[in-house]
Parts: sequence; C-alpha cells; structure tokens
Amino acid sequence: MKRFCGSEFWNASLTLYTDSPDLTPCFQNTVLVWIPCIFLWAAFPFYHFYLKQNNKGYIVMSILNKVKTFFGVLLWLICWLDLFYELGQSRVQHPVKVVTPLILGITMLLATVLIQYERLRGVQSSGLLFIFWLLALLCAIVPFRSRIREAADKGVTDQLRFTTFYIYFGLLLFQLILSCFNEKPPLFSSIVTDPNPCPEYTAGFLSTMTFWWFTSMAIKGYRNPLEDKDLWSLNKKDTSEIVVPTLLKKWETEKAKVQRKNQAVYSTSSTKVLNHVDGGTEEAGVLLLGKNDTKQPSFLKALLKAYGSYFLIGSAYKLMQDLIGFVNPQLLNLLINFTMQKDAPSWWGFALAFLMFFCALLQTIILHQHFQYCFVTGMRLRTAIIGAIYRKSLVITNSAKRSSTVGEIVNLMSVDAQRFMDLTTFLNMLWSAPLQIILALYFLWQYLGPSVLAGFAVMVLLIPLNAAIAMKTRAFQVEQMQYKDARIKLMSEILNGIKVLKLYAWENSFKEKVLQIRENELKVLRKSAYLGAVSIFAWTSAPFLVALTTFAVYVTVNDKNVLDAKKAFVSLSLFNILRFPLNMLPQVISSIVQASVSLKRIQCFLSHDELDPDSVDKKNIASGCVVTVVNGKFSWAKSDPATLHSINLMVPHGSLLAVVGHVGCGKSSLVSALLGEMEKLEGEISIKGSVAYVSQQAWIQNATLRDNILFGKPYNAEKYSSILEACALLTDLEVLPGGDQTEIGEKGINLSGGQKQRVSIARALYSEADVYLLDDPLSAVDAHVAKHIFDKVIGPEGLLKDKTRILVTHSITFLPQVDNIVVLVDGSVSEMGSYQELLTQNGAFAEFLRNYTLEDIVEEDEAIELEEEEEDFREDTLSNHIDMVDNEPVANEARKQFIRQISVISVDLENPKKMSTRKRKCSERKAAEHPPDKKSSAQKLIYAETAETGRVKLQVFWEYVKAVGPILCLFICFLYCCQNAAAIGANVWLSEWTSDTAVNGTQTETSMRVGVYAALGLTQGLLIFITCFLSRAYLMLKASQMIHQQMLQGTLLSPLSFFEATPSGRILNRFAKDIDTIDINIPENIDIWMRTFWYTASVLLICSALTPIFLIVIVPLMMFYWWVQRFYVATSRQLKRLESVSRSPIYSHFSETITGTSVIRAYGRQNAFVLISDKKVDENQKSYYPGIVSNRWLGIRIEFIGNCIVLFAALFAVIERNKLTPGMVGLSVSYALQVTMSLNWMVRMTSDLESNIVAVERVKEYSETETEAPWIVPDKRPPEDWPTQGKVEFNDYSVRYREGLDLVLKNLTLQVKGGEKIGIVGRTGAGKSSMTLCLFRILEAAAGEITIDGVKISEIGLHDLRSKLTIIPQDPVLFSGTLRMNLDPFEKYADEDIWKVLELSHLNRFVSSQPAGINHECSEGGENLSVGQRQLVCLARALLRKTRILVLDEATAAIDLETDDLIQSTIRTQFEDCTVFTIAHRLNTILDYTRVLVLDKGQIAEFDTPTNLIAKKGIFYGMAKDAGLA
Repeated sequence: MKRFCGSEFWNASLTLYTDSPDLTPCFQNTVLVWIPCIFLWAAFPFYHFYLKQNNKGYIVMSILNKVKTFFGVLLWLICWLDLFYELGQSRVQHPVKVVTPLILGITMLLATVLIQYERLRGVQSSGLLFIFWLLALLCAIVPFRSRIREAADKGVTDQLRFTTFYIYFGLLLFQLILSCFNEKPPLFSSIVTDPNPCPEYTAGFLSTMTFWWFTSMAIKGYRNPLEDKDLWSLNKKDTSEIVVPTLLKKWETEKAKVQRKNQAVYSTSSTKVLNHVDGGTEEAGVLLLGKNDTKQPSFLKALLKAYGSYFLIGSAYKLMQDLIGFVNPQLLNLLINFTMQKDAPSWWGFALAFLMFFCALLQTIILHQHFQYCFVTGMRLRTAIIGAIYRKSLVITNSAKRSSTVGEIVNLMSVDAQRFMDLTTFLNMLWSAPLQIILALYFLWQYLGPSVLAGFAVMVLLIPLNAAIAMKTRAFQVEQMQYKDARIKLMSEILNGIKVLKLYAWENSFKEKVLQIRENELKVLRKSAYLGAVSIFAWTSAPFLVALTTFAVYVTVNDKNVLDAKKAFVSLSLFNILRFPLNMLPQVISSIVQASVSLKRIQCFLSHDELDPDSVDKKNIASGCVVTVVNGKFSWAKSDPATLHSINLMVPHGSLLAVVGHVGCGKSSLVSALLGEMEKLEGEISIKGSVAYVSQQAWIQNATLRDNILFGKPYNAEKYSSILEACALLTDLEVLPGGDQTEIGEKGINLSGGQKQRVSIARALYSEADVYLLDDPLSAVDAHVAKHIFDKVIGPEGLLKDKTRILVTHSITFLPQVDNIVVLVDGSVSEMGSYQELLTQNGAFAEFLRNYTLEDIVEEDEAIELEEEEEDFREDTLSNHIDMVDNEPVANEARKQFIRQISVISVDLENPKKMSTRKRKCSERKAAEHPPDKKSSAQKLIYAETAETGRVKLQVFWEYVKAVGPILCLFICFLYCCQNAAAIGANVWLSEWTSDTAVNGTQTETSMRVGVYAALGLTQGLLIFITCFLSRAYLMLKASQMIHQQMLQGTLLSPLSFFEATPSGRILNRFAKDIDTIDINIPENIDIWMRTFWYTASVLLICSALTPIFLIVIVPLMMFYWWVQRFYVATSRQLKRLESVSRSPIYSHFSETITGTSVIRAYGRQNAFVLISDKKVDENQKSYYPGIVSNRWLGIRIEFIGNCIVLFAALFAVIERNKLTPGMVGLSVSYALQVTMSLNWMVRMTSDLESNIVAVERVKEYSETETEAPWIVPDKRPPEDWPTQGKVEFNDYSVRYREGLDLVLKNLTLQVKGGEKIGIVGRTGAGKSSMTLCLFRILEAAAGEITIDGVKISEIGLHDLRSKLTIIPQDPVLFSGTLRMNLDPFEKYADEDIWKVLELSHLNRFVSSQPAGINHECSEGGENLSVGQRQLVCLARALLRKTRILVLDEATAAIDLETDDLIQSTIRTQFEDCTVFTIAHRLNTILDYTRVLVLDKGQIAEFDTPTNLIAKKGIFYGMAKDAGLA
C-alpha cells in the first residue's frame, strides 16, 4: 500500500487513541473515495434492468434537470482536471493520484448519464442517485476537515488540489439538495388526467421512504372527518384492471400446462390399454381417470408467478432489517466497554450514541418499507382472488354450481381471500424467525457460553403452553359465539313480536330468558379471561424467566463466571430480540395451515367445469327458421341422465310458440337448453340473433326500478313509457315512494311477486332482442294482469308481434291465440301443432286441457273479485299488489321482515287530518328522489342512524369507569403501577449485581443476588396475573353485564312507537356488535394500553433518574408524540369506518350476481357486471390503502421518537459516565432500546380504544330512551279479581300517534255494560285499531279518560292493566320455543288447563299427533305451523287467560272461512259473560252482536244494534249492502 499511496494505510494512534482523530491520507484517497463509486457501479446493472422493465414515458427537460446535468458535467471535469494535472507533472509520484481521479471521473460521468436516462424512462426522483450523492458527501467530510486542519497548521501546499476539492465538495452538496426535489410527471401519464391522484406516484425518494406524502391526508383527517371524496384514486398498478388479468393469465398458462401433461399421460396409457382391451378409447379413458392420475393445476404457482417478484423485494428489506437488528446489541456492548475505560477519548461514546441512533433509524425505515411491500402484495392478492372468483362464477356449469352454495362462494371471497391477505404480512417470518433465533443464540453463546441453552429451553417449553392456551381459547370462542347467536336470535324474535309482548305484558318473562342466555355467555367469557390472564402472565414473564434461568445457571455452574454489566444487559437486549420470532412462529404456522385450506378451496372452485360458449350455434341457421334444434339430447351435468332427449324444433321468424306440459316434464329445461345453460350430449341447436330471457322466478337487482328495466341500455323516454304501460307498471309507480327512481331492496324485497315478474318482462321488452324466451312469466301475476300483459305484449296484437317468442305456460286461456304448441312429456316432445290440430288428435294435449280447465275457471273468478276489491280500496291509495294476498309466500315472509325494519307512516294525501293505514312503503330513499310531479307529504318515520365522527367525549370514558366502579379503577391502575415498580426493581437489582466487584475473579453473594432477582421478577409476573384476572375476568365483565342489562331493560320499557321508528336491524346491531365490543375488545385494548403506558413511563423515569439532564428532552419528545398521535387517530379512525362501509357492497353484489347468472348470460352482460364488481372492489381498496399507509406513516414517526430516546439515553450516559456504573448505563440504554415497540402499541391502542369506546355511547343511548308508563304502580294496584263486571267507559277521549301529529280519535264518549258484545267497523284509517290500542294504553290519551269497572286505567301500572285484558291480534305471532311456552311463558297454569284450551281451540288433534305433545318445538316465528294454526294458538292463549274483557282484531287475511267459523263459535260459547270488542272485516261475524260502533275519521258516526243501524240506512247499511248482507 505504501508504494501505491506513498504513505501508510492505517495508523491506530492517529485515528483511535487520540482526542482529535483523523484518517491517514492514503485511507482518505482510496477507501473514502472508492466506497460511493463501488456502490454506484454495483447497483447500476440491476437498476438498468429495472428501468428497462418499468418505462413510465419520458419527462420533458426541465430547468432542474438541466442544472443537475450541468453540475454532473462540472464534477466530471473537476475530477479529470485533477487527473490531467497529475499526468502533466514530469513524473507521477504515486499511482493513487492517477487511479482515484480516473475512477471518480468515470463514476461522475455514469451519474450524469443516469440523470438523463432516468428522465427518458419517466423517473421523477432517483433513490439510487440520492444514496450515491449522500455517500459521496459523507465520505468527503473527513478530507474536508483534514485539509482545513492541515492548512491551519502548515498552510496550503497544493493550491490547485485544495481549490478543486472544495469546489467538488460544494457541487456534491448541491447535487444532494437537488436530488431531494421532484421532476414533473412524465408526458401522457394518468396523473395528469386524474382528478384526485395519489401523491405517492409523484413523491420523491425521501418522501417515499418516510411516507411523508401521506401527511396531507393526516392533516385533512385531523381538521374534518374524512369522506369518500377526500380519498385518493387507487394507484394504477393496484387496480383490478391491472391486477386481475395478471393472475388470470398465469392461471390460464398453468391450466394449459397441466392439460398438456394430462393429455400426454392419457395418450401414452391409452395405447397401452388398447393393446389389452378391445373396448376402444371410451373404456381406456374410464380406466385411466379411475386411477386419479390427472394432475390439478396449482393455484399457488399462479399466485407466485403473478406476485412473487414484488413480494421478494419486501423479503429483501426484511433480511436487511433482521441483520441490522443485531448491530445495536453489539454497539451497546461497546458502549458499556467504553464506560468501563475511564481514559477512553469521549468522542468514542458520542460516535457510538449516534451510530446506535442511525442504526435504529435505518432499521425503522427498512422495516416499514418491508411492511408496505407485504401489505400491498396482500391487497393485490385479495383484489385478484375476488376478481378471479367473480369471473369464474359467471361461467361455471350448473352441476359445478350445485356443489357449492351461494354462501360458500361468498365465503371464498370474504374469508378465504382475507386469509391470504393476512398471511402475506407474516409470511416472511417463516425464514426470518429461524434466522433471528440462530443469530441471537450465536451472539448469546459468545457472552454466556453453554448456559444460554438453559434459557433457550425455557423459551421452547413455553411454546406448547402458548399453543395449548390458543387452542382452548379458540374452543371458548366457538362456544361463546353459539350463546351469542342464541341471544341475538331471541332478541330478534322479541323485536319482531314486541307488540304481542306489550299487549300480553310478557316483557319480564322474555327478559329473564335473554338474561339466562347472557349469564351462560358471560361464564364462557369469564373462563376465556382466566386463560387470557395465564397467557399474558406467560408472555410477559417469559423474557424474565429466560434471563433468570440463564444468569442463574451461568453464575452457579462455575465460580469463575462473573456476571458483569456487559454480559447481563447485552444478553437482555438479545433475549428481547428473540421474544418476537418465538411468539410469531406458532401464529404464522397456524395461519399458513388456514391459508392452505383456503388455497385448496379456491383452487377447487377455479378448476370447475365451464359452460361451453359454442354449444348454441349463432351463425349457421336454416332459412326461414330462427330457432332450430335437431336431435337434441341434454342433461344438467355430464354424469346425470339426460333430462331432455330426441328434441326436434323449428321456430319460424315472428311466430309465437307455446310450450306446455305437466309439472316437471322439462319445460324450463328446454328454455335453459336454448340458452346454452345445459350440457349438450348430442344434436345441434342454433339461434339467429340476440336473445331476451324472462326467468320463472324474476331476478331483480338492488338498483332503481328504472335501472332494472334499462339493464345497461341507454334511456329512451318514449319507448320506456310505452313499455311501462304495456307491462301494467304505471299504477305501481304511483304507489312506490320514489316512482321509477325507487331503490329496489335486495332480491326485490319491496316488490310483490307479480311486480317483480312484470319488471322482468319490461326488461326483456326494452332490450329489443330478436328471440324472446319467456319461462312462465304469467304465473306470478294476477289473472286480470296476466290477460293485460298477454294482449299488450306477448299475444298476436302485442308489442312483440313481429318477434320470435317461445312461451312456457300453464295458463290454457291463451293457447287458442298462439301459432304453435309443443307438448312435452317426460323430457321429449310428444305432440306439436296448432291448437285446433292438437285438439282433434285427442292425445296428451287434450288430457292436459282437461286437468287444467277447472283451475283456470277458478282463477278467472278470483280475478274478477280482485278487480272489484281494487275499486273499493282506490280511495285509500292502497296498492293491491303490495297489500292484498300475495302469490309468493316465501318472498312474503322476507318482505314482512323488510317492512318491519323500514316502515313509514304516511299521512293520507286527500285528507291530511286523517291517518291512513300504515302503508308499506319500503324504500330507504325518500322524498329526495321523487319525480317533481309527485305530491309527497309522507312523513318520515325512520331517522337515519347518526354515525359518530370526530373525537370521543371524555363523558363516554367516565360512563365506562362508572360501570366498572371508580374506586376499583383506581385500584387497578395502582396494581399496574406496582407491577412496573417490581419490573424496575428487578432490573435495578440486576444493575447493582453486575456492579459487584469480583474478588479473586469470583463474585460473592451470588445466591442472594439470584434469589432477590427471582423474587422481584416473579412478583411482577404475579401482579400482572392478578391485575388481568381482576380487571378482565371480574370488573370489566361485571361492567358489560350491567351495561347489557340496562340496555335490555331500557329497550323493553320503550313505548311501541320507538320500535316503529327504529329498524329492528339497528337495535339488533347494538345487542350484537356493540355488546361484543364491550365484552371483548375494550378490556383487551385497555389492558394493552395500560401495560404500554406504564412501560413507557418507567423508561422515561429510569433514564431521568440516572441522568436528570434527560428531563429537558422529555417535554419536546412527548409533545411531538402527542401531536403525531392526534393526527393519526383522527384519520385512521375515519378510514376504518369508510373501509367497512365500502366492504359489504362487494359481497351483496356478488351474491346477487350468482343468483342471476343465467339472466346476465342470456343478455350478454357478463363484461358489464365484471366491471361493476371490479369497481366495487377498487372502491373498497381505495379506503383500505390509505389505512395501511397511515400505519406506516405513524410507525416511522413514533419510532423516530423512540430512536431519539435511545440517542439521548446513550448521549447523557456518555456525558455523565464518571458518575454512572456500567450497570446503570446498560440499564438505561437497554430499556430505551425497547421503548419504540411500546410507543407504537400505545398509539394503536389509543386509536382502537377511541373507535371501540363509542360502543358504550351507542349502547347507553338505548338504555336511556324515553320509557312508557311504569309497569306497576305500587300504591295504585287494582284488586286481584278486577275487573269483575267488564264495564268500559270512554269519557270525551282523544288520542294521537305521536307528538305533533293530528288526533286519530276525537272526543269519543261511550259506555259499554259488562258482558256486551261490541262490533267496531269503519273504512280503513277510521281509527278502529287505535281504539283497541287505547284500551291497552299502547297509545296514551291526549285528553279525556277510560275507566274499567270504575278504575281509571291511566292511574294503574301497565302490567296490572294489560294482564287483565286479552287480545287476539291480527297477525299471529309465535316465538321459537315450546308450544307450552308460547301459551304460558310464566308457567302459571297446569298441563291439564293447557290441554283443555287446546281442545277448545281445535288444536288438540294436531298437538297430540306430535311426538313431543305440548312441548312441540315451534321454529322462529312459528314457521313450522300453518298460518291458520298460528291463529288458533293465539285463540288458545286468550282462552287460557280468560279475562273479563276480550279484544278481537279480526284476522281474515290469514284464515280460511272454516277456521274463522271455529274461532267465532268458540268465542261465543267460551266468552259468553265477557265484554267483547271485535274489529270486524267480515260483517257477517258481528250481525248477532249486542251493538255495532261505526267510526268515521276518528269520531263516532253510528252506535246501535245491527238491526237498527240497517233500518237507519246510514254508513253501516252501505257497508252491509256492499257485502251482500242487506
């Protein structure tokens, strides 16, 4: 080296052992100059390859670019000036003076070329050049200082080199500053056109590394709660448009490869088989496939090929982070060494402190880059998997669809795709954890030798313990979910039957049932809290136990082993590194197992058979015929027997073909075959032109009515209105609250069966296809509507008269008007011809006619009746389609639920003073979307749920503290404090122990030291255990028990109007989601928050106690911490809300698509639907992505604070090293190294706690709703046998539904003697039901009063009143449970009494035929009983209570005449001496009553005996005449 440089290369006394260190000139001229050059040349080939792959378009030359290039050229010139100056000397003194400027010059030239090359490739900010300029500048600082010192000592010897060096240094500095700025985006990039681009795309290198570009959103989120419009567009690379095709391409190649292999195996084996068997290839194929030799394509390989390379970049970052992680313990070792050497120069200490800081900083930046890559990979995986599954679901065959239900496929999307997403974050731990463990053990061995194995053994033994706890916890979770489901199911029934509960005063019985389930649920939660306490005890004590065993073994094995500060604290910091991988490994392995199950399921689904798009020939077609089938043989699955065989059809252009036959003869299958939905076994199908299809069960999208009809076609007003008219939809539009802009609920829930079918026909009409396949569309509509549609649309005079139509039908009325009829029998065509031809043949068709004629005549009569009824109802604007008997019982139930949840009371349009019946208008979008010409005076009953935004009030925390108990809360805080004191004690003791001076190479009193250390550590563990045990298992569960009880009580005490105004889904959500949060999430959040808070506090305390100067730094650091946290919490909380809101539309759209695949395919709308799905996924990822970035943004800033704490702890330890023992230095720095993790967790927990504590507020809201009158008024209780006579008086009584509405009943005055039978009649909305509700005080009086047997009912408790009256309500409500429970929930009566009432209510035959008798289980809502039976159960309830006053809300819609007569006769005999009020719909039931009360507009119009009223010829006479009774 001396010959090369002319001086020595390294001189320790010049560099290390001096107070003013310097490097030798040789070192400065070689190593320091070459480091940046080597870096640039080494990185260049990879970078060049990367730029070739990623071309973003070129950037126009800017001033910034010109300046950079100019400075680059100057640097190159300066380097070569040095070179030529040296060469110009008479002889070159030392080779270094030529070699170094030469290398540097070429490197500067490369850097300058790179500046231009990057510009042409669209790089806006270069990371490579930034690092190069930074390295070059850092390496130039040493010569910079040396030259100034030399000049100061000896003067300047070589003026040219002196000058060029400082120019060189200045230019480097400029280049570094310039490389921090960004170029403009490339020409034609999407950024220019995007209205709200993601700033990441244009962010500079530094901004990308520190996630600085996210700050603008953090600030925006802090100022105002974020909304959808604030979110940035998704990066192009992450959109479905790019991500999904990438995966599909790889998957297709994977499938093709496997297919080729299988074919090769197949062909070679089949030749072998053929040599032996004369059975031909069929048999050979069967033999082969039987062996299961066929390989399945691997979805995992496709995933790896698509996203593996991107993920590997993240893995590279992880490797770097792992390696850098081990540098700090080594530096700590050097720092402790330094404090031991009192004569060491102090700059060593400062250098070590800054090195520690830079290492930690680098580790932070690299770690978060790794996370970013992993999360983005996860996000892309989810997008790709959802996209692939969605696309596949549009093309799978029907047999494949049968093998997985809609729910299962939706699960593939939601659960399985999510598992992949979660796995990517930790997948690198698979190799990283073993690497970290090996490295940690290697370094520990260096310090403590074999005794490390003792500590490691403890760690390994703790793994099975943790695994066992995890398994048990999972079992408890499953059990808790079962109880929770049972509780929610019961709550749902209570809410659905709340009216009955209130009328019968049964609230307490049901409250007890809910609390019983809740008690069981809390028991399970308590058990899992015990386990949780054990697990936390194990997890927090593990590092301590490991340290304890290692140190104890180390000092006891050999007297010569001295535990000094260096060994103790460096080992502790290494043990802390070990903690994470050991804990993560079991988790990673279990999530890999879960993901592999998911992988299999997804792979299986994606490998399903697809429909053959060419099974229907669209080109080759015989002349004159539009649809032809020749020798068709079809089945639903290749393995199934043929459903249709020997089908021959020819349908000429413009004809109408009817397909008839018995149920199950293959009519719908024929339509499916024409659509290409079935497997074609043999034969040919061809169809000319486009197809429109109306399925048997109408498929309706969750969109507006207009969108359902347009189905992607452009809007044409004239055509649209003529179609609405033809499909008889105009009257429906008048009834729907938003006209054709009404949003239709999922599965068309707010339309009746008939309306759905008509919308489906309108959709087909609007599509203007050539061929119409109509699969029995007329069965779901009423007969007179069917006739209208046939005449206006399908028939010879309809809109479709020039199109080819194939109509499947059961209705024989229309057959004479069709061109041709095909009769199907058992899957083949038995006859074909016109109506007349077939009649004369007297074959299968004639028989079909004979079977169906009777039914059709009945239908016609019904239609006429319906039309008459419709006239009656016109004045009340009730839609016969929504409120009359519906032809679709299944949808009916669902719709009832829907209506219950979204009901709107509307004030009658003509007469605002009178309340009309509660119309079932079920659209959530109200007046905003009315077409301007519609009068809207519907009052809003449902108010939107308020979403919480902004910060959570301290009041809410105080509510929770009150529920737990304020004194106990303080006690728990004290316990957390104690456990930390114990931990500090143990570590201070360790630092004292390590400072014991060794006498003759051994430490004295080691056993005492070990004993106290163990005692302190175990005390800490024990305190943690007690704290967790107390807080999680007792206090917090007690709080959640109390909170639930209050909400349940509050809800049940609410008046009925509360339930009408609040959708039951909203109340259930509070009982499910919010209670769950209070049970599980809040205690966990509080626990982790307290632990991290006290840990951070103890770090700051120790550092301040050892070096009081540390206090100066705490304040600014904590302020920065608080500031970052406020910004983060506000933004991330809102992002989480936005993400969860945008998630469910993906799945609901998907399940909707699956149910309508055949319709989507028939209209050829697959691509449009794929785009909608992609858009919904992108919308969701748009709020998910800033959510991930916000965590990175926070992580880097918070860890920076942690790194600063490390820096200052080390710096102050160096400054005050004379006062501190090495043990104290080790203690403060090793504590500080741990603080970043706890700071990070503290912010996360603060954020989660703020999101979750809102649940307390939401639950509280329902505990404090306005209540109805007290259930029991102790000093006003009526006598036990009240009412004895049943005498009822109304005195000047008025009532309204709610404050601010008009009176429903006005000044009623009437007296009813005991035992009278009163019939109440009147038009809809006259106030009949209101009058009965007043007796039960469901509605409270606005004026006047009601007395029963002289007792004012407004003064007694509600339960005292309601338990003495009986009502048989209009809709029979049953609860799931035994029949006995439904009749007698309080178990007051004996079994004999119950059998007696069952006999009286004509149910005994049914009940005794059931194996369980009166303990027969009723399903939810009593669905396993017929509606008539349910009504009889309600009668039995009334008979069992047998009170003096009975109210009948006559339920005619549900009951056949026979049951109705049974009920009436039972009431006449059993309630002979009781007062009976009957709201009559069928007048014949009340003609023998004592008196009839006629209500009109809330007032008494007539009140007399039926015969007198008929004689008066007033309102009652008119009604009786309409009913044919007068």
